[in-house]
Amino acid sequence: MTKLTHLDDAGNAAMVDISAKDSTVREAQAEGRISMSAEALAAIREGAVKKGDVLATARIAGIMAAKKTSELIPLCHPLALSKVAVDFEFESDGIRVTALARLTGQTGVEMEAMTAASVALLTIYDMAKALDKAMVISGVRLLSKSGGKSGDWRAA
Repeated sequence: MTKLTHLDDAGNAAMVDISAKDSTVREAQAEGRISMSAEALAAIREGAVKKGDVLATARIAGIMAAKKTSELIPLCHPLALSKVAVDFEFESDGIRVTALARLTGQTGVEMEAMTAASVALLTIYDMAKALDKAMVISGVRLLSKSGGKSGDWRAA
């Protein structure tokens, strides 16, 4: 079995020591989607949600969440992110969120990209729940990562 990097020799939780790793440009992209009623989707598209601009708020929430990932996920390193982007694509029955995180550093940004996508989706839900409490968030996943010792990876 492969040794888990977040456990020390005694099996205790431990933050990975990245001090000897080379700084490289690292990037990750994640996605997720939220399905909803036609009424909720139309209101978001038309900017008619009473709480305000849903996608602008979700974009800011996703960016802020990426910056706070180390405060949310135990053992994640605090990172000086150089770029976080959150984008939206309307689909027939919902919205797809794509998040990108980038830095030059000693550890990857996969968790930051997935946290940004997740919180952006949760924000959409929060802002539109008065229109549709049955919205479903699904498919949050890593799409790609680049940089670091393990190199590039892309979801099939």
